[in-house]
Amino acid sequence: MTLHWSVVVPVKGTADSKSRLAPDRTLSERAALAAAFATDAVSVLLETPDIAEVIVVAPRGELAADLERRGARLVADPGEGLNAAVRAGLAALRPYGLARAAMLGDLPALRADAVATALSAASAHPLAYVADADGTGTTLITATGAHPLVPRFGAGSALRHAATGHRELGAAAAAVLRRDVDTEADLDAALALGVGPATTAALALHP
Repeated sequence: MTLHWSVVVPVKGTADSKSRLAPDRTLSERAALAAAFATDAVSVLLETPDIAEVIVVAPRGELAADLERRGARLVADPGEGLNAAVRAGLAALRPYGLARAAMLGDLPALRADAVATALSAASAHPLAYVADADGTGTTLITATGAHPLVPRFGAGSALRHAATGHRELGAAAAAVLRRDVDTEADLDAALALGVGPATTAALALHP
């Protein structure tokens, strides 16, 4: 049976976004890159088959308005950190079905086929997760049926999600779904995979 997914994406959208990028990047440059990463990731989700709804949890502003115009539904960020933002998005889900996911927004190399493959694999498990490229963090968590989806993002989150019953998707999760960007080295790795149009445009202005 094909599941129809609802996906929550927390988007920081503040001036101190991506503070671990190169120190010679200004606050506005880092914010522009973070916005571009989120724009590319959310745009891919909106194009992915079997995703019924994409909820963006973000402060009101230009980025949130743009993502809303693209087709995402906006939920106000409660301002209490990443996991609180995800919980706010999950609380706002409409009853499209019982397949729920939360994905980080800093995945500029994301592709719809990679998302579709991962969600198809996740549909076989009550709870599942995708570890980041380093294997310690998490980029995606999922739940099916009546199983509650409890976000535990942050440093070392892969172990926390595994310890609470999430199955790692392993080979079903392509590199583009694991490649979140926090540092310049991460950005170089994402560029090698191929980034989306918003990130490409942002880097043309801020190479």
